[in-house]
Amino acid sequence: MSNIRTRIAPSPTGDPHVGTAYIALFNRCFANQQQGKFILRIEDTDKARSSSRSEQDILQALRWLGLDWDEGPDNGGDYGPYRQSERSEIYSTHSQILLENGCAFHCFCTSERLTLLRQEQIANKQQVGYDGHCLHLTPGEVKAKLERKEEHVIRMKIPEAGECVFDDLLRGEVRINWSQIDMQVLMKSDGLPTYHFANVVDDHLMAISHVIRGEEWINSMPKHVLLYEYFGWEAPIFCHMPLLRNPDKSKLSKRKNPTSIGYYRAMGYMPAALTNYLGMMGWTMPSGEEKFSLDEMAKEFDISRVSLGGPIFDREKLDWLNGKYIREDLSDAEFMAQFASWAFQSEKMAIIVPLIKQRVERFSDVADLGQFFISADVSIASGDFEHKSITPELGLKILQFSLWHLEALTEWNRESVESVLQGLATSLGLKIRDLLFPLFIAITGKGVSISVIESIAILGLDISRARLRDGITVLGGVSKKLAKNLEKEYRLLD
Repeated sequence: MSNIRTRIAPSPTGDPHVGTAYIALFNRCFANQQQGKFILRIEDTDKARSSSRSEQDILQALRWLGLDWDEGPDNGGDYGPYRQSERSEIYSTHSQILLENGCAFHCFCTSERLTLLRQEQIANKQQVGYDGHCLHLTPGEVKAKLERKEEHVIRMKIPEAGECVFDDLLRGEVRINWSQIDMQVLMKSDGLPTYHFANVVDDHLMAISHVIRGEEWINSMPKHVLLYEYFGWEAPIFCHMPLLRNPDKSKLSKRKNPTSIGYYRAMGYMPAALTNYLGMMGWTMPSGEEKFSLDEMAKEFDISRVSLGGPIFDREKLDWLNGKYIREDLSDAEFMAQFASWAFQSEKMAIIVPLIKQRVERFSDVADLGQFFISADVSIASGDFEHKSITPELGLKILQFSLWHLEALTEWNRESVESVLQGLATSLGLKIRDLLFPLFIAITGKGVSISVIESIAILGLDISRARLRDGITVLGGVSKKLAKNLEKEYRLLD
């Protein structure tokens, strides 16, 4: 297949994830090695969760890592628009094609009916999925419902028997029984497409030759293969990469490991080192060399060398590699310049200085008072959490509930942080100063320091999340049973 074109298609619904960078890296190297094109597409059809701020964060994070693209929402191209929210007419047109061909149907089932159906299927230990209720509507019934403007979605039809058979570049032939596949919603009631439908339409219209993505999408392949068949399109070549794993072999998640690219940038990792480390995830240079540049990886890249064993994202190994970059690639002068640029960012320091200035009598006081702003973590022990009113059990609960409150914020600033923590104190029946005590310890390492609310706002969610998790660990951690109890109690908060 000539004209190699690969893509990365992140959803702007949260922090830029290292998993997104991992998949982007392999797509970019595959395309570059074969003189092809690498495309960035924004999948923002989830109106409730998508934001322009998240999109910009993703673009900035990928650029910081050196993962630039040939076509995208910011630099255009011949196959735009590159935001799904700007392609609504395209999806509407293609959904009508499927309806006219009898490959899709209108579904008028209410959310109440679908919820009841799911509950009954679970109770009867049946396969969970749509039961085809609206497949039996006559054309006249469908027309009448549409004329009454009854809320509906468009679903795809699925074969009743047999298997879907497809090839994967790394795994060979894969077979999935059609009985395991639901009648996927293609167009939602708000007129926007689901991921699966937009994904296939966009990949075809953007002439994507190779879809290189995470293995979590393998079970969705039958839906995608069927859509290509329904439209009469040639499907691209599929390659499903192994998922990044925590050291305990579980899927990499922010609950166990910092997953935001912003965290690693804020902690002073060099972008070349992080990109290099992601390149080591399931792939090796022919020479076996562990330290290599992005250009060197692209030059030597061979996707057949990708190992299907789940690559472990080990922060200690990343620290080792980042240290090599610092020692081997930076002169003393470059080290000082890059450290100063990282530690004393003017925008960040403009916020920190007024807080520190109020509390110092000598410049030598600054290091002790503001150290936690530039430290990777803070040194704390369980005894640091001793308090006349806050037991260790309550302290752990405060840290966990605070973390959940902060993770739910859609806007990150001092006012929003203060608001949710004040609300939590009220819900728990605590004075705000008592609720903030364990936060002071976890965030600053001290019981008394610069305002912990100001500190959380300045440090940001990535670092605050990591420190709150460390505090929870120091207080004994959260077992599965305790986690279940805490989640139940948290849902009952006012």
